[in-house]
Amino acid sequence: MKSYQFIDEKNLDRFYEIIAAKTRNGFVITEQNEKLPYVVLSKKKKAINHSFHLFLSILTFGFWTIVWIYLILKFSREKDILVAVDEDGNLFEDKCISI
Repeated sequence: MKSYQFIDEKNLDRFYEIIAAKTRNGFVITEQNEKLPYVVLSKKKKAINHSFHLFLSILTFGFWTIVWIYLILKFSREKDILVAVDEDGNLFEDKCISI
């Protein structure tokens, strides 16, 4: 049985552009496969200066707590994403579930 490649150069170039953009944005390649083009990228969680945000919350009579809660929800966990080219040559990006 023969294996047919439906991946053209245009999609492959776009695949590498997406990977380059993600690495510039702080993601690190954790797993990569060149034969079946896919990459798993990971971004570590950021540390939040809670004492600074508490000070700003007190200074603004509690209004800053909305921003503080948003930052906690957005940056307090690690992010893993999968960027790949499927059998039809389409690019896709998906969030990976990390435990």
